[in-house]
Amino acid sequence: MSQETSRRWQLLAITVAIGLLIWLLAPVLMPFALAAMLAYLGDPLANRLERFGLGRTLAVSIVFVVLILVIAAALLLLVPLIARQIENLVENFPHYVEWSRDHALPWLQAKLHLDPRAFDTDRMVDQVKQHMGSIGSVIGTISRSSISVVAWLTNLVLIPVVWFYLLRDWERLVAWIDRMLPRSIEPTVAHLARESDAVLGAFVRGQLLVMLVLAIYYGGALTAVGISVGPLIGMVAGLLSFVPYLGFITGFAAAIIASLVQHGDWLHLLMVVGVFVIGQLLEGYVLVPRLVGEKIGLHPVAVIFSVLAGGYLFGFLGVLLALPAASVILVLLRYLAQRYKLSDLYTEEGEPDSVIAEVDVSVREDRTGHVDVSVMKDDDPS
Repeated sequence: MSQETSRRWQLLAITVAIGLLIWLLAPVLMPFALAAMLAYLGDPLANRLERFGLGRTLAVSIVFVVLILVIAAALLLLVPLIARQIENLVENFPHYVEWSRDHALPWLQAKLHLDPRAFDTDRMVDQVKQHMGSIGSVIGTISRSSISVVAWLTNLVLIPVVWFYLLRDWERLVAWIDRMLPRSIEPTVAHLARESDAVLGAFVRGQLLVMLVLAIYYGGALTAVGISVGPLIGMVAGLLSFVPYLGFITGFAAAIIASLVQHGDWLHLLMVVGVFVIGQLLEGYVLVPRLVGEKIGLHPVAVIFSVLAGGYLFGFLGVLLALPAASVILVLLRYLAQRYKLSDLYTEEGEPDSVIAEVDVSVREDRTGHVDVSVMKDDDPS
């Protein structure tokens, strides 16, 4: 075995070992992943403060305190708002059930020719009531589990602690990783890391702003047109907007139902449609091009697949890191595609295929649309 082949096998073994370790430790990586994301977001701010002559620890402390205050202020504003919206939803829930029973379900039965007993709401409610006891006992068991409570509190305390230390030592950590890389691949890895950083910066910071703007717009616009649960629908639509069209579809469906239940007229229905049409135009032609840009280039199908695959492999942690990971994988795939186009496998021309050279394939289509395919050799007189 040559030295080059041996080195490649060693790199493959290290990569597989790191991937296996991450997969095995996925259940305990959540606070560290969240802390790393927050540190990544705060590092550019700390670097700017350092340029003004502040020490790293002081700069990191300022950024840490400011971001903690921002998060705390957001929670103080959002939690009461969400609580009021949930109370409003619970109070209006009987109206939603009544509307479903008297309007939506009969319409579905008439259009789809379904058995009327298939949507017996009274029977559904009775079944829910029968299982409420078991559901309540399960929830009570979970809530009384001291292990779950301790784990939740531990993660809650770990996140800011790990966040602060990662933010303080971010540059040293990156430098240490660079020193540990094999010298033969260090220039390539450094180049890919810089490109990945540009893509991640464009995605994470830009997409967070897009989600925030859409949540504020949908919540405010739906409230303005008279939807009582508009802020709640807007927040959900904004949070889900990181998956293409998921936030739009979820928010649009919820707003249509809320409009029909609350008002039941065409005017409010058309206003809700207008709100979401404007929201889509705002997202597609203003927010995403200006805030995210075209650096990522992930196809919507790739985004959906990444989220589903990440959730299947790593649970909520996978969903959280799916799109950043997909962005980095996209950078690697672009690099591999360039390497492939420069390789002999792509550039070297092969010898002409004698069979293909001697055979002529013709396709004819007559007026009726019938397609006739004929295959003949070049030396065939017919």
